[in-house]
Amino acid sequence: MERNAFFDNAKVFLIFLVVFGHMIQPFTDGSRGMNSLYLWIYTFHMPAFIFLAGFFAKGSGNKNYIKNLAKKLLVPYIIFQVLYTAYYFLIGKEGWQAGVFYPHWSLWFLFSLFSWHILLYWFKKIPAVFSVVTAITIGLAVGYFGEIGHTFSLSRTFVFFPFFLMGYWLTQDHVMWIKHKSAKIASVAIMVTVAAAIYIAPEFNSGWLLASKSYSDLGQPEFGLFARSLVYLTSAIMAFSVLAWIPRAQNKFTKYGTRTLYVYLLHGFFIQFFRQADLFEVNNALDFIGLAVLSAAIVLVLSSRPIQVISQPFIEANISKLKRMVNQRQNKNHHHHA
Repeated sequence: MERNAFFDNAKVFLIFLVVFGHMIQPFTDGSRGMNSLYLWIYTFHMPAFIFLAGFFAKGSGNKNYIKNLAKKLLVPYIIFQVLYTAYYFLIGKEGWQAGVFYPHWSLWFLFSLFSWHILLYWFKKIPAVFSVVTAITIGLAVGYFGEIGHTFSLSRTFVFFPFFLMGYWLTQDHVMWIKHKSAKIASVAIMVTVAAAIYIAPEFNSGWLLASKSYSDLGQPEFGLFARSLVYLTSAIMAFSVLAWIPRAQNKFTKYGTRTLYVYLLHGFFIQFFRQADLFEVNNALDFIGLAVLSAAIVLVLSSRPIQVISQPFIEANISKLKRMVNQRQNKNHHHHA
């Protein structure tokens, strides 16, 4: 399958929103506008990201497949868990001594991604619609168990799994349907309506969108089911609304879509440093634009070749990029001397 530029463009945009969302989070308390934007981004950016991960999941489930998956996801998980623990200690952040199974910050995604691939082994044997309904039912039920929280990032794993599964079942033609003019027009109405609802809504708890807490923790022990159903619906239509506007054509940022894992794993070192050092303030539109530009810069820097070469051993547990660079250098030198 030729890699459709649309998917890489989507991943670049979404990883930018992940960084930007983390960047503006400290400023959401003081400002209603900031808080609304933050929540608005959170209605769709992880569901859409997870949907795309599911779209590219092949789900074979044999021993080799699982072994490769563990190498790709669990090894960096453990390495980065250790790195972040040390880093938090260095910058004086509280809560640095988390256990191995209590994912630091954004690392839950690696653990959940591994789990989704494993779950796929069973779920792909069930008819598509039934499997998604089952996954949604589990996601809704999980909220009634207080014990399923951050450990192993189990809550998020089950709550977000339906998006992964939908990604797995839908074909490229299905996904491209959102490019129709009518879908695009509807999407604008949806995005504006959701933004307005968030802005007007009384204190909406962002925990609903983070999916890591039980219903009773969120203050809805009885009716949590309905609230999460509403969140599911909102997230799904928002994800598709945003994806409807992602360009299909290749552009100069498209290539970064293949390197989003690097940005995802590494941007925390910047963000947590900024938060500890209290580096920024947002007092006007210019400050806000500045944070957006800085977020974009972080994405570009962390997607760059030098960073990939340095961090590949930690992230992919191999050094092919370093070898390639050395070989290119040697060939160049060889040509000069020859």
